[in-house]
Order: sequence, then structure tokens, then C-alpha cells
Amino acid sequence: MRFPRKCSINQNADFIRIRKTGHAKAGRFVILTTLADPSLPSVQAAFVTSKRASKKAHDRNLLRRRFRSYFQKYAPEFADPKRFLVTIARADAKSATNAELEADWHRQARRLKLFG
Repeated sequence: MRFPRKCSINQNADFIRIRKTGHAKAGRFVILTTLADPSLPSVQAAFVTSKRASKKAHDRNLLRRRFRSYFQKYAPEFADPKRFLVTIARADAKSATNAELEADWHRQARRLKLFG
């Protein structure tokens, strides 16, 4: 399933504002950053996988696909859907299983109190 464009963070200025003023929680495999914005129609997300996470594009794409699936699975449960959410893969993410990645992503989302 393709990730809808209306759910993507498209402006670099928004991304910078989220990283500077948003709340972040770091886990073993991911860093989640969120920022509430009442002017948004719904939650908007970005998924960052740098070469630090993996040298191979195949592995980086796999990580992004997994993060998108977690987002699509849990986004309807968010208490306040009017927010930005940035997921950044850490260096150990490549070696993690899908279950470990999902558990870490969900744990950080709970720590950020996204589920109310």
C-alpha cells in the first residue's frame, strides 16, 4: 500500500522545526520525534534512514517500509491526530527483527504519550 502524500512532511522548514522544538524519545533501534500542530488536518509523518543505518539502499528501503507499516497500523489509535511525527532509524535497526523494531517503535510512541 502506498503512503499517501497528504500524510507526508513535505517542507524542509517543518522538518527542521520538528527536530528543534518537538519532543523526542530514543530507543535501541529508532528515535521518534513529535510536535503537535492544531492547524494540521491529520497526522503527518516522515521516515529517515541514513547511510549510518545501513550502507545498502535495499536495507534502508526495507526499514522505511517497516516504519510506514507501523505508522499505518497505530496512527488511528493516536489520541491527538493533529501532529507531526518523525521516525529516524538508528545504526542497530538493520540487525533487528521486524518484531523487535515494531516493539521499539511502539514503546517510544507510548513514551511520547501518543496514545492518550
